[in-house]
Amino acid sequence: LKLASQGLFDPAHKKPLPKYPGTIGIITSSAGAAVHDMLRILRKRYPLSRVHLLPVRVQGVEAPGEIAAAIRYANYYKLADLLIVGRGGGSIEDLWAFNEEIVAHAIYESDIPIISAVGHEPDVTISDFVADLRAATPSNAAELAVPDQYALRQTLDSMQEAMSSAVLRQIRSN
Repeated sequence: LKLASQGLFDPAHKKPLPKYPGTIGIITSSAGAAVHDMLRILRKRYPLSRVHLLPVRVQGVEAPGEIAAAIRYANYYKLADLLIVGRGGGSIEDLWAFNEEIVAHAIYESDIPIISAVGHEPDVTISDFVADLRAATPSNAAELAVPDQYALRQTLDSMQEAMSSAVLRQIRSN
């Protein structure tokens, strides 16, 4: 209730995600499976993006402070066009760092758009409500963060075909 009254959940505060992010910051544990899944998906879908991993603890007493500090660090040094903040699944106690006020405020204050990627589909944390977009899983966050290179190529091929046809029509009509 306190965070809601401070406007942290207000949809008007949500920032749009960049359509073609040049650099993506991932704030998570460097040891978990989640980071490897995200990196694999990002490389496959849109290899043009660079990725900066900002490793943090994602559970335990130190985790909330580390997560908030990493978000602020990324903003201060303008490290990315988009941040993914999260971790793989676990118990509610494992995910609790993403319910802490310090993390909520860091997400809210971020100038860089943030995708919250905490746990699995049914898991919901305060971070999910404050972030610009909630992903069902870390893998889903990677999919939402970037376009699919194959779909982009199809679009470009169609555009090239249309332009070629238009030029040929123009030449024939002269």
